[in-house]
Amino acid sequence: MLGATGALTLAPLNFAEAADKSSGAAVAAGTEVTRVIAGHLETGAADFVYLPLEIPSGVNQISVSYTYDKPTVPAGTPGNSCDIGIFDERGTTLGGKGFRGWSGGFRTSFVINGNDTTPGYLPGPVNPGTWHVALGPYQIAPQGMDYQVTVTLQYGPPSAAFVPNYPPERAKGRGRAWYRGDSHLHTVYSDGKRLPSEVAAGARAAGLDFMVSTDHNTSSSHGIWGQYAGPDLLVITGEEITTRNGHWLALGLPAGTWIDWRYRSRDDAFSRFSKQVRRAGGLVVPAHPYCPYVACQWKYGYNDADAVEVWNGPWTYDDESAIDTWDAKLGEAMRSRKHWLPAMGNSDAHRVPQVIGLPQTVVNADDLTRDAILAGIRAGRSWIAESSSVSLALTATGHGRQAGIGETLRVPADAPVDVRLDVSGIPNGTVRLITDEGQMHQESLDASGSGTVVWRTTTSLASYVRAEVRHPLADGTPGKGNTMGPALQWGTMAALTNPIVLQSTDA
Repeated sequence: MLGATGALTLAPLNFAEAADKSSGAAVAAGTEVTRVIAGHLETGAADFVYLPLEIPSGVNQISVSYTYDKPTVPAGTPGNSCDIGIFDERGTTLGGKGFRGWSGGFRTSFVINGNDTTPGYLPGPVNPGTWHVALGPYQIAPQGMDYQVTVTLQYGPPSAAFVPNYPPERAKGRGRAWYRGDSHLHTVYSDGKRLPSEVAAGARAAGLDFMVSTDHNTSSSHGIWGQYAGPDLLVITGEEITTRNGHWLALGLPAGTWIDWRYRSRDDAFSRFSKQVRRAGGLVVPAHPYCPYVACQWKYGYNDADAVEVWNGPWTYDDESAIDTWDAKLGEAMRSRKHWLPAMGNSDAHRVPQVIGLPQTVVNADDLTRDAILAGIRAGRSWIAESSSVSLALTATGHGRQAGIGETLRVPADAPVDVRLDVSGIPNGTVRLITDEGQMHQESLDASGSGTVVWRTTTSLASYVRAEVRHPLADGTPGKGNTMGPALQWGTMAALTNPIVLQSTDA
């Protein structure tokens, strides 16, 4: 059966009772029953293949392992890659309640029981009914894919229930202040190699005030973060939703909330789940929109986004493309007088040597709380730094008024506006001040990495102004460009800001 979301459901696998229960005798605790499912998928198979399991009563644990072949393929041709997860007796309906876990292609086996469940999967009872192992064959070789799934049921009384330890929604803040955070981080609860304790330690070492847990397609880590948060570190729960047409971050989900990912852009489902996130008080952030890997490039547009991740990990050409698109969107928003899309940067760190906090988003928030941090990101009161050693302040002053990053300065059209950038921590860096006309001012910092840059404009000439600070090029020279033409080449990014909006009171 092929569903609307590209799902194929196979014939059910029935598990016979492990003992004759006609006399009313219970199956002996510890009894195990194993069944094997094997099959073949051709190129062009459905996005998700469901293997129904008829689970009898008295089961307290399900163990699943799987394998698939990896035949040799011609150069440039994708080979076999297949993810795995499971849904319980409540069903596989898109956005439904049946989700019990997902490990993608990171694990070849998992266990579900009441307490000691494999990371990525939700602990809880193994109720009788039709469960579904979910295969996600996102790449299939020209020869097709042979797969084998082994399922073992264990009988016995239910184990003790898992007690989640969710992180608090408040840490010890400094009132209205700038707070540093990394909002895209992975652990062993999806495809990361770091334990949650190691991620929290890395966030502290990076000088962060907050972090967001965004394991792929699962909420399973939410219930363990409480022990790693503290007065010095706010841990916010979230998820990275990895669809077949791009990845997005759901930031600030209520602990335990799961967001579905089983759709493409043509399914018209993204807006449904983005609304679900917003109703819960969270943010929708397209991640690494120009990532070159399969299924990573963003295809949903930005109308349902609250911000966009323009800088993901060490600076690369795809971040450059994301900045260009974001800047173009700023121009569109200024022209239509609509809300503009804020930018943010995150490490997307999965394992050593990937650096937590490279980059980090620095947010002007009322306090160090979940709601205040999300509000600051949503409003664009933020800038992005490669590390906590970089400090920056951008203001625009005119006609007796002043505005900062993410704010609007309203003055007469011909009133002088002085834009000031104070920066430190970027030796020999190149400062670029950019408006809707492009780069309007360039200036180099000295070897100390600290300096103040001032430039004058008016609201008749610029509808916004933002700042970038770049490292020197590999040969030690500043960016090749000037105020009269486009840059031919630039060093890697060290810091960038969201814009200050400039509006004329004469309009």
